[in-house]
Amino acid sequence: MLLWLALPDPLQRLIDLLGVDATMLVRLGLKAATIWFAVWLAWGVVRIIARRIEQAVDDGDDSTLTAAEKRGQTIAQLLRSVGSIIVVMIGLMLTLNLFIDIGPLLAGAGILGLAVSFGAQSLVKDVLAGFFILVENQFALGDIIEAGGKSGVVEAMSLRVVQLRDLEGRLHIIPNGQITTVSNMTRGWSRAVLEIGVDYATDLDRAIGVFRAEAERFAADPSWSWCLSGPPEVPGVERFEDSSIVVRVLLRTVPGKQWDVAREFRRRIKARLDAEGISIPFPQRVVRHVGGPGGRSAGGPGGET
Repeated sequence: MLLWLALPDPLQRLIDLLGVDATMLVRLGLKAATIWFAVWLAWGVVRIIARRIEQAVDDGDDSTLTAAEKRGQTIAQLLRSVGSIIVVMIGLMLTLNLFIDIGPLLAGAGILGLAVSFGAQSLVKDVLAGFFILVENQFALGDIIEAGGKSGVVEAMSLRVVQLRDLEGRLHIIPNGQITTVSNMTRGWSRAVLEIGVDYATDLDRAIGVFRAEAERFAADPSWSWCLSGPPEVPGVERFEDSSIVVRVLLRTVPGKQWDVAREFRRRIKARLDAEGISIPFPQRVVRHVGGPGGRSAGGPGGET
């Protein structure tokens, strides 16, 4: 009765009009409020667990992300997304159960879900593929991968889709079910593969020695040595091309640094080759024209143009 007297007059008149037991309505309202307060607490627990996971794998170095940090951030993000859905769904079912018996409703929903599943096979496929991607740790947040014909940095992932940001800033959203092959370019270690051509007139032994000396000098530079995860390799001549002999250089790096290392080494080797008098040739073509008195070339002496 006290609860009935505490209700505002407009709400009391509405209750009288509908013929609802006000005391029961207030009691149900308090139960619903308790349920959603518990939902709020559960969501807070989920966020705390996700934050603890991120803190547990954080090594304090913000310049690079280790494999453990990437995996921890991935699990934390999935925990937040999936956890919020589960907590809210439980809250909705418990609240609905206060007013109606949800047993028959759940049975009907199961039959409806079975019917819908036949038309949502791609969704089920996406979720299952996302589950195995997470369990097998195929990639994580911050990895640079190629999947589904697209490549980029993994910005977000869920059990259904993966979001990749490419070099031009475009965001690619790929359903997990369409990912059949993943090329992870930042897992464990990476490698910069450089192929640089030198002129055919170059002394190859001397040129390869210059490449090896510059690679060792590069590896000894404290500004860049931390990016390398092994000694540089100069296997030697890779192939012969129309206007150059290609020398290959292999630089093993920490994950994700292969592009920076490659750019810096190209700059250094160009300056070193210039200093050593070793030319990097450019494509050229020799045209010989036979005709006229004496068959003299129209392109000048030697027929070069």
